[in-house]
Amino acid sequence: MGASLNEIKQRIASTKKTSQITNAMQMVSAAKLTKSEAHSRKFQIYASKVREIVTHLAAQQLTDLATVPASSVGINYGSMLISRPVKKTGYIVITSDGGLVGGYNSSILKQMLTMINEDHTSPDEYVMISIGATGADFFKTRGITLAYELRNLSDQPSFEEVRKIVNTATSMYQSGVFDELYVCYNHHINSLTSQFRVEKMLPIVDLDPSEAKTYEQEYIFEPSREEILTQLLPQYAESLIYGAIVDAKTAEHAAGMTAMKTATDNAKNIIDDLTISYNRARQGAITQEITEIVGGAAALE
Repeated sequence: MGASLNEIKQRIASTKKTSQITNAMQMVSAAKLTKSEAHSRKFQIYASKVREIVTHLAAQQLTDLATVPASSVGINYGSMLISRPVKKTGYIVITSDGGLVGGYNSSILKQMLTMINEDHTSPDEYVMISIGATGADFFKTRGITLAYELRNLSDQPSFEEVRKIVNTATSMYQSGVFDELYVCYNHHINSLTSQFRVEKMLPIVDLDPSEAKTYEQEYIFEPSREEILTQLLPQYAESLIYGAIVDAKTAEHAAGMTAMKTATDNAKNIIDDLTISYNRARQGAITQEITEIVGGAAALE
C-alpha cells in the first residue's frame, strides 16, 4: 500500500508540472493571438484601401469585360482580370510548422485531400504550393510534388518574409504554369472557432465596378492608367495572398491557445482524480493499521 501511495504522489507531482507547462504555453499563445488580431485588423484597413483604388482604376475595363469578349477589351495586365480555360489549378495550402495546435492542421489537410480527389483525376491537373512544414511533409509523404514550399514562418509574418513565395505564385500564374489560383487555409472567426476556407485569388474576379467611387475631379495619371494597373494588379493579388497568410496565422495561435487550455483543464481533472485516489488509499492504509493494532492488543489480553 505504501508503494501505491508513493506512485500516486509521483503521478500527481508530474501532472502538476505538466499543467504548469501547458498553462504557460496557453498564455504565450494568447499573447501571440492578441498581436495577430491587431496585425490583421491593421492589414484589413490597407487591403480595403488598395481594393478601392484598384476598383476605381479598373472600373471601365471591368464593365467592358462584362459586356464584350475579353479579346476585344484590349487588357494586358498579365490577364489577371480575365478568366481563361483551366488546364491546371494552383493551390497554396497554409498549415503550421509545428504541433500542439489541436486539430488545426488535420482539418485543413483532410479537406484538401478530399477536394483534390473530387476535383482532379491526375496530378498533372494541379500545382501545389505549401506554407508550413506540416503541410509540406504531409504532401511529400503521399507522393505529391510541391512546386514551392516555405517553412519556419514567424508568428507575425511581415510581407518581406513571404514576398518570395507570393511573387512566385503570381509569376507562375502570369507565365501560364496554372490558370487559376486558390489559397486554402483555416479562417479565424474567434478564439474558439476557425473555418476551412478556399479562396480564389487569381484571376481577380471579385472586383465589382459598381463599387468604384466617382470624383468631381478625376486623377491625373502619370504614367498612364494602364501602366499603373499593370503594376498595381499583381501587387493587389499579392496583398490578397498575404492577407490569407495573416488570417491563417491568427487562427493557428487561437488553435494553440485552445489546445493548451484543454490540456491544462485535463491535467487539473487528472490531479483531482488522483488526489481522491490518494486519499482513499491513505484512508485504507490507516484503517488497516488501526485494525492491526486493535487485533494485536486483543491478542495480548
